[in-house]
Amino acid sequence: MRRAIGLLLLSLVAVAIAWGLMRLGGSVELRVGDMFIGISLPVLLIGLVVLFLVLHGLLVGLRALIGWPARARARRAARRREQGDAVLTRALVSLAAGSADAARSEVRKARTLLGDTPQLLLLTAEAERMAGREEAATEAFQALAKREDARFIGLRGLLRQAIQRKDWPAAQALAREAEAAHPGAAWLREERAVLALRTQDWREALTLAAPETPRAPLAMAAASQEPDAERAAELERQAFQADPGFTPAVLAHAKRMAANGSPRRAKAVLEQGWAAAPHPQVAEAYLEGEADPLARVKLAEALVSRNRTHAESRLLLARVALQASLTGRTRSELEALVESGEADARAYLMLVELEQLEHGDSPVARAAEAKWLRAATAAPQEPRWRCGQCGKVHAQWKPVCEACGTAGRIAWGRQD
Repeated sequence: MRRAIGLLLLSLVAVAIAWGLMRLGGSVELRVGDMFIGISLPVLLIGLVVLFLVLHGLLVGLRALIGWPARARARRAARRREQGDAVLTRALVSLAAGSADAARSEVRKARTLLGDTPQLLLLTAEAERMAGREEAATEAFQALAKREDARFIGLRGLLRQAIQRKDWPAAQALAREAEAAHPGAAWLREERAVLALRTQDWREALTLAAPETPRAPLAMAAASQEPDAERAAELERQAFQADPGFTPAVLAHAKRMAANGSPRRAKAVLEQGWAAAPHPQVAEAYLEGEADPLARVKLAEALVSRNRTHAESRLLLARVALQASLTGRTRSELEALVESGEADARAYLMLVELEQLEHGDSPVARAAEAKWLRAATAAPQEPRWRCGQCGKVHAQWKPVCEACGTAGRIAWGRQD
């Protein structure tokens, strides 16, 4: 309605102007040399309007003619995009359905229509991987990695392939490139941490470890690889501070303190380690160098003072007392340990030694020995350094199990 009213008003204005021009009268004379042209003013004005309209029409037509190839190309590109989007949708459906051959066919059509866009290169790689064509997938990922806008996607795909074929050095190099392309990616940090464990790059594994990851074993493993003595000492200190109950860190830190001329600080480290997690190797290091049996008893008492009733503390006191021929002290410690229900085979075997020392080869001794030997057979075995993955027993802690190659699974304890 408003457009109709506006058109009517415009027509009225045009009629009014035309009527006014006709009533205006007058003429326009144009003289060129001997040539004379006389035109009435209304006719001239109408002629100028007509000339303007003709010129405007010619210019619009010329511009349309010049722009026709571009518009034709745009229409063709729009049709190709529309067709490509349809093919791309079919490719996604085929991938979701697990139809590798159909997905590869549709992706090829889409690349013909749309070109090598990042999305199509990624779909190409996934379709080729689904079809088991890893080399073709690698080419697609490499093409992605060469693009600045999709470099991280391509590197991630190449990294995943390297991990699958267990090419750990190549995977680690790709992970570093991906980190440079997209710094701070949480997924990438986790992958780099796993790769650092795989390649036994303990310093990087320590740097990339998640907050909940035990840091003491990683720090100790990094210290074992560190050629610089000061840096190794710092890593050992970090391991001890991270977990005072981690025996390898306790022993290494105490040894470093003793080597630096601080035997009292070394003793304090061993005492703190025993208080956190008693371990026979800590006791050996604490008593090392003391040959007098009675002095060893006093040292053992000082070591276990903060957890006197722990099973390892009672075993240690019983052992040094037996070595000092303090049979009554030995028996009281072992019997208390048996009554607590925490005795293992070591306690019963020590009772056998005690019976031999006290009673020799008498019938009473033989009866008691048989009793303790039966108990030792039924008792839990002593704790060992054992791999949680394959169960192999190790004489010392190691960052990697030599049997199965698993990192970070060797721990002190009894077999379940």
